[in-house]
Amino acid sequence: MSPPPETRLDTARIRAARRVIDPVFLDSPQYRCEALEADLGCAVTVKLETANPVRSFKGRGTELVAALLDENGPRAAVCASAGNLGQALAWSGRARGLDVTVVASRFAPAAKLDRIRALDARLELVDGDFDTARERAAAIARHDGVRLVEDSLDIETCEGAATIGLELVEAAPPFDAVLIALGGGAMATGVGHVLRTLAPGVEVICVQPAGAPAMTRSWHRRRVVTTESTDTIADGVAGRRPIPDVLDDLLLVADDAVLVEEASIVAGMRGLFEHAGLVVEPSAALGVAAILEDRDRYADRHVVTIVCGGNVDLDAHRRWVGATPGHGP
Repeated sequence: MSPPPETRLDTARIRAARRVIDPVFLDSPQYRCEALEADLGCAVTVKLETANPVRSFKGRGTELVAALLDENGPRAAVCASAGNLGQALAWSGRARGLDVTVVASRFAPAAKLDRIRALDARLELVDGDFDTARERAAAIARHDGVRLVEDSLDIETCEGAATIGLELVEAAPPFDAVLIALGGGAMATGVGHVLRTLAPGVEVICVQPAGAPAMTRSWHRRRVVTTESTDTIADGVAGRRPIPDVLDDLLLVADDAVLVEEASIVAGMRGLFEHAGLVVEPSAALGVAAILEDRDRYADRHVVTIVCGGNVDLDAHRRWVGATPGHGP
């Protein structure tokens, strides 16, 4: 076994995290999805991170954050969110009696915003994108003296997500590559760290929309590259300003970072719906999109794709996947 990469993450802490995270977020379904395989030309294992109360993998990390706040304080937290982190922090905070504020773009999907409100969090909407919300959340934390939860920068969010990697290594049959949606980097660095440590022969491939390429460009250039804007339906991974510490970790654990087009993301969502019966948000279809765009790379290999979230506006989902190609709307 290879020595662990010198990231900020620690494998022993990741193993211990499973004793802290509510079991409802652990041991998510993972299975060979043969119905997808004929279309994609490779063996595909789906790791389904939507079968939990917040319908995304984010609860694994917020459970660790909330447990620390419950034990050591302060008993209030604020985060910026495209929707999924906010739901997860609201859920974990409510379970422990914490005061949670979520800052989000007013253009975030209504379904995600409604769920944050339903989980008793205070929701503040800002004009602008996720990075604008991140600036506002930091200002609230400074003014009110509460904990600022920063996804991917806070090691708990990465090590919580890393428990997905432990489950893959322990339960899945041998596989050749894992495709991971890349946004801020918590899931990519977390799962990547575990695979580098425990299954170093597995290729770790990060996938990002071409309309939100900042972290992928940064990975290839080995330095932080920012963008002025984003243009993608995959709102959950649409950041403009990578975090340097997270990029440093990603450079150690990822074998590749690729960009996919919007049409491929939609095709991936359609494939997961038609062949696997899964209603997913665009970010969750990035792995399938990557296979669709580069079939030769994955041909005759066993690939894991992490279906990372299912919080999608149903009207938008119908617009994206309801039309069969060549048959109109």
